[in-house]
Amino acid sequence: MTPVILESQLKTLIWGTEQWGISAHPNGDDKVLNPEYEGLTLSSLWKEKKELFGECRSSVFPLLTKIIDARDDLSIQVHPDDAYAAKNENGSLGKTECWYIMDAEPGTKIVIGHNAKDSAEVRSMIENGQWSAFIREVTVKKGDFFFIEPGTVHAIKGGTKILETQQSSDITYRVYDYGRLQNGKPRELHVKQSIDVIKAPFVKSEPPLNPSKKITAASNEKNVKQLVSCPLFTVWHAEVKGEGGKLEFWQQKSFMLFSVISGSVTLVTDETEKAFSYGEHFIIPAVNSGDSGKFLIKGSGEMIISCV
Repeated sequence: MTPVILESQLKTLIWGTEQWGISAHPNGDDKVLNPEYEGLTLSSLWKEKKELFGECRSSVFPLLTKIIDARDDLSIQVHPDDAYAAKNENGSLGKTECWYIMDAEPGTKIVIGHNAKDSAEVRSMIENGQWSAFIREVTVKKGDFFFIEPGTVHAIKGGTKILETQQSSDITYRVYDYGRLQNGKPRELHVKQSIDVIKAPFVKSEPPLNPSKKITAASNEKNVKQLVSCPLFTVWHAEVKGEGGKLEFWQQKSFMLFSVISGSVTLVTDETEKAFSYGEHFIIPAVNSGDSGKFLIKGSGEMIISCV
């Protein structure tokens, strides 16, 4: 198993930066750095080398991984589901996503959900600009995790750094943007679409899990925590600690996405040994016949891992 290594893209936005670490989306298609795939992006690798991605039969590479560093507040926003996006956004995927809080300044809050009792009150509160009454804020700290389904009002706020795992979609409906200007003009809002897709009332729930979906040997389970498992993706947090720290993984998935979110780690497979540090990302492809399907991660660091 030779990892697919990617050159991520850094986007500077009005509120901070987004690193599109694993992306085949047209708005940020990562370059593949492996010499054997010279000249390919992740989207073209997906089309031309399907054997690397096992049994996944999505028409597009299905996931997108970002590191978001918010120095200022993002807009109050909401995402559509697949059905609404397919009908209204030229066949795009919807956007289910999740956030692992990598770091947060003391007292930092984010927006998750709203306080309207039904859809009629959603419309009324938005149209009348009752933002302080409408939005639901929660205080966050490093290590917190949030699963954000389509139709959920949300916003990352300044002082927060997150690892986001999401569907490969760039459809965002801005409900409110604090009246700020970009290039001398207000940014576009999507009030009609937002009212269409916001679910009401908001119901707080825990991320769904699937304990039977595993990626490590039993002896390593205490260092690998499943964060969410839904029909679109499963996400884990993993940590290797100190001298001699290592994790043994079993590659039984179509492919696995790895993002290093602190420290540095070394990937050891039957074919290669390669070091990765904070902010670097790679893909473990499907197992070929004759491969053991096992690999090691050693070193001292944290990772977010995902698969379909």
